[in-house]
Amino acid sequence: MTLLSDPRTRRRRLGVAAAAAGLVAALLTAVPAAATPDPGDGPATSKEVSSSVRAEARDAIASGEIPGRDEIVHSDNIQHLANIPKDALPGTNSDLAFQGKYAFAGNYDGFRIFDIGNPKKPKTVAQVLCPGSQNDVSVSGDLLFLSTDSSRSDSSCHSTTQPATEKSSWEGMKVFDISDKRNPKYVAAVETACGSHTHTLVPERRDVYIYVSSYSPNAAYPDCRPPHDGISVIKVPRDAPERAAVVNFPVLFPGEGPDGGGNPGGPTNPGVSKTTGCHDITVLPSEDLAAGACMGDGILFSIKDPEHPKVIDRVQDNVNFAFWHSATFNQKANKVVFTDELGGGGAPTCNAEIGPNRGADGIYDIVGKGDHRKLVFRSYFKIPRHQADTENCVAHNGSLIPVKGKDLMVQAWYQGGLSVWDFTDSSRPKEIAYFERGPLSTDSLVTGGSWSAYYYNGYIYSNDMAKGFDVLKLDDRRTDPAKRIHLRELNVQTQPDYFD
Repeated sequence: MTLLSDPRTRRRRLGVAAAAAGLVAALLTAVPAAATPDPGDGPATSKEVSSSVRAEARDAIASGEIPGRDEIVHSDNIQHLANIPKDALPGTNSDLAFQGKYAFAGNYDGFRIFDIGNPKKPKTVAQVLCPGSQNDVSVSGDLLFLSTDSSRSDSSCHSTTQPATEKSSWEGMKVFDISDKRNPKYVAAVETACGSHTHTLVPERRDVYIYVSSYSPNAAYPDCRPPHDGISVIKVPRDAPERAAVVNFPVLFPGEGPDGGGNPGGPTNPGVSKTTGCHDITVLPSEDLAAGACMGDGILFSIKDPEHPKVIDRVQDNVNFAFWHSATFNQKANKVVFTDELGGGGAPTCNAEIGPNRGADGIYDIVGKGDHRKLVFRSYFKIPRHQADTENCVAHNGSLIPVKGKDLMVQAWYQGGLSVWDFTDSSRPKEIAYFERGPLSTDSLVTGGSWSAYYYNGYIYSNDMAKGFDVLKLDDRRTDPAKRIHLRELNVQTQPDYFD
């Protein structure tokens, strides 16, 4: 069903009720001091909201300003082809990766493999139980990599939760052999400082390098003490993955004092996360470039030597960015889109109270040449459809849609659904398509929605935290040329050269 063709109506009316201001303030000031800013290890929990917020959400549904509970709405140029609900893995769904006719979907309880040879009828091939958030996933050849950023009793898939204050606790990277997609085999584990919240592959021919992003050290954690101002670099020999090991820990934020030289956060910069590591890194191997979203900082660095990445430029936004979450290059490597995960992914930030510039994307041009390149801010982009204050909504994971001469992207916004938008003009980005479901609840704030929304071989795939795996088709003259581009493999944080 297609509804809400005029988002301006929703922009006018839906705001934050005065009675809800206390809740929103509490959610947004509790910026990531905890181990993870993304939704946590346990099952989705609900947060109480005021009676006025409940009434406003119900009134908005009744008047057609937002879709009804669990109702699907979308723009005319998107079709919803399929959904596969969660099954044996009840945890929160996380990131996606692709190879051939398969999609690999992370889940806080493990990962799932889908056969997407027929996108209209995807099928489950395997479900692997291996608890340990976030279980972000990537693939390269016969290897699958899984991030663990929760303190576990050991490195096995039978581990249990254990306090990070205990020296025996384990966090890091797991490696699986996926040569048989129906029977993945666990082959290696590498412990990394402060775990692995996310990771990024830098594939070479004989080896795979992994950049491990992690953060939030604590003097009480034996394996995660401050300063934690860099990333772990793992080298994985393809022919002997059991020999995978950390080969470097480059410091990206050198500085005096116990916390390194990153953004100090509050009280110096109120509402901004203190930089104690990186959340996510995207590499563009064809240009030997990487962009790091590092809590209070955005960085651009060279990866000509993958074991020794070198920072080229660093920027901050202490007015509108609370938590630098992820990054996406355009194909020409003259722009980067950074996302701000205001509220840690668990707050209602797509409303009039928060406005268009917070919890948004920041578009930066890359100017200059070589090691003298600089990041120059141009504009913000945020979805124009306001959500109820019982819906978590903020900028999250997305990918390019490969069209020559255009900068197009599909992106997840949690319960804001997914958005297709055009940033060819860095200063005037605009949405061209959308898909979303109505709120999970009108009585309380329940976390859910699209974690990752990626374009792969002619279709959009979304991993919804609560609702499962979605397949969508985009039919639009502006994006149709992308249907001619077919990849053998896609890890979005390792951006391909689509037109090589």
